[in-house]
Formats: sequence, structure tokens, C-alpha cells
Amino acid sequence: MPLIQLTYASRSFGYDASIIAGILLDARRCNSRDGITGTLICRQDLYLQLLEGPEDKVDAAYRRIQRDDRHLEVRRLTRKAITTRLFPAWAMRHDPVQSWMWTQAEVEAGAPDEATPADIIAIFERLAKEPQPA
Repeated sequence: MPLIQLTYASRSFGYDASIIAGILLDARRCNSRDGITGTLICRQDLYLQLLEGPEDKVDAAYRRIQRDDRHLEVRRLTRKAITTRLFPAWAMRHDPVQSWMWTQAEVEAGAPDEATPADIIAIFERLAKEPQPA
């Protein structure tokens, strides 16, 4: 089965430790079951996520996320076929606030939607090179 990589951005419906913990718990459970790996960058103003795995499973996960009321304004940024995963060991890596991305003002002005696919993937490629959190 072909592998795909999909990225999306959304806004959080509330942002606190319990909401993030719930999202990560659900993601790790479903992703482990479905052979999906990836990472979630979360800030108060933005969720930015990369999912990678079997095409049908990633697409189904994205549809679940679109229906999840913990996410607002979910929009797909990239989707492409891949042969190698960026996060092969992570059912869902969690990366809190990434200050080297966009400022809150840039996010409010639409930076995630105006970024090129190469810009979006570069964020995750940079993250994949960083030490993995404990």
C-alpha cells in the first residue's frame, strides 16, 4: 500500500494541558493501530501536524481530525506520496511551542495558508533533525 504524508493546520478550541493530553492520547492510540507516524506542534494559536503512513489510514485520520471539536478551522496544507517517513519511531511526537516558526501576528495574518508546501515540509524536516524529547 502506498505511503503518503499529509500536513494540516488548525486552531485549538481551548488550550490547556488536559486538552493536549487528550489529543495526544487519542492520536497515539489510533496511529499505533493504523501504522501512522508523525508529529504535532502545538501552540496556543496554532496546531501544525504532519501525518505519514498508508494512504487510506492517513486520509481517515484526517477526516476524524476535521470532525474533532478540539480543532477549529482545520485546513490541509500538503499531501504527497512518500517512500521514507520523517518520524518513523513516533506514533505522535509532541512538540510544544516552536518559536522559530511564525509569530502569533504572522499566524493571525495567514502565514500557514500562505506558506509554500516546501516551507511547510521544511519546518518538519528541521524538527526531525532535533533531539527527540524524552
